[in-house]
Order: sequence, then structure tokens, then C-alpha cells
Amino acid sequence: MKVPILKQGDYLIASVQSVLTDLDLKQLHDDLVEKVGRFRSRGVIVDVTALDVMDSFAARMLRTIAHITKLRGAETVVVGIQPDVAFSMVQLGLMLDDVTTALDLEEGLAYLKQLVKGNSTKDD
Repeated sequence: MKVPILKQGDYLIASVQSVLTDLDLKQLHDDLVEKVGRFRSRGVIVDVTALDVMDSFAARMLRTIAHITKLRGAETVVVGIQPDVAFSMVQLGLMLDDVTTALDLEEGLAYLKQLVKGNSTKDD
């Protein structure tokens, strides 16, 4: 199932709406990397609120997406990790090291806006 990716100003929002296969995750990766370049996006939000399980491949792909988009000039925030999913991930040792997470979409957008605002004042 293809993950919808919305453009919201300088940001891309990918809303995962159901369990994804490994192929779906790879497609999400490819789509986000391409769209970050095409739209010159400053931030990416991956909303995983609908997921009730996260396996090692999904966690690894989220880390990869965050690292690659950062190299392309965009920060990535993963939002909406459910409490049970977070607990299971910790129990299984699945960490999203170096990946920013936020409680929900609103918090993720606020984080990106603050980050972009801080970076633009540094450049001045």
C-alpha cells in the first residue's frame, strides 16, 4: 500500500495508515528522498499513529529515512508511536537512535517550525 505524502509548506507529511510490507517501506523511503529534493523540503514528518506493531526492518527504515533526508537538507520527525509499540520496541532492543520523535503531528510540526526558525536566525 502506497503511503500518502502531503506537502505542507516547507514540510512533507507521510501518514502511515496501515501495516506496511518491507516493499512498502522501501517505496516510502524512495518517495520521501525524491520529494525532499524536488520540493526542497526543510522537514519531514512520518506519522505512525496507526501502527500497532513495529518490526526491526521498519525501525531500521525509519532511521535510514531520517539519516538520508538530513543529508539532503531536511530534518525528520517520527510522530505517533503508540505506548504499546514503544514498550515492545524497547523490549526487543529496537531503538530509533538519532531520530527525533514527537507525541503527535501537532508537536512534530511545532518542533520543525522551531528548528527551521532557529536555523534561519543562525544564518543571518
